[in-house]
Amino acid sequence: LRLIATAPVALYVRGDAGVLLSAQLAIVGSRNPTASGARTASEFAQYLARGGLTITSGLALGIDAAAHEGALKAEGRTVAVLGCGLDEIYPPENGALAARIVERGGVLVSEFPPGTPPRRENFPRRNRLISGLSLGTLVVEAARASGSLITARLASEQGREVFAIPGSIHNPLARGCHQLLRTGAKLVETAADVLSELKIPFIKQDITESAPPTENGQTSAAGLDKDYEILID
Repeated sequence: LRLIATAPVALYVRGDAGVLLSAQLAIVGSRNPTASGARTASEFAQYLARGGLTITSGLALGIDAAAHEGALKAEGRTVAVLGCGLDEIYPPENGALAARIVERGGVLVSEFPPGTPPRRENFPRRNRLISGLSLGTLVVEAARASGSLITARLASEQGREVFAIPGSIHNPLARGCHQLLRTGAKLVETAADVLSELKIPFIKQDITESAPPTENGQTSAAGLDKDYEILID
């Protein structure tokens, strides 16, 4: 974080502070995603967490929560960056999720001291920490006017990678991702694309348990095509 503009003087941490030293990927998106978008965020987070990345997000409803949940489901590590003091979890609906993140070896982080309420102006500041902690930022679903696009812009300014998942032209929540792709974000169709761009070798950890079936009904490692399976092996 010392490398980013307006770096925080200090961080307040609940959980294992050592997790902040691990390789992280930010996954962000809409607070009101489609069912498909939430599922995609969770599945990508599971795969990437099994591949050795720590999943970082903002504990918001929607894509953020799905990403945290996916990392936990994979028994991986996840970082939640808050826009308020750590004594007040926001949104309150994710209080139980925040507790599980800490219990399972993850960490809650904030630059705001205890007693700081979740003010609107805190969240753009929070977003620069989400992107700054991470090697790259993946946007799953986002409208054109979205806080997720702020995070992506900050990631680009900080010299981090920006990834976006394309969607249907009929889905308003795909327009933010398409805007990012037009301005240079890396198009992502599979979670393996992210690892490839970051040049991170996949650490195989029982990934076949949750791999989607192939057309012939058999389970393929992480749902990849044959060429990728050969490359990973």
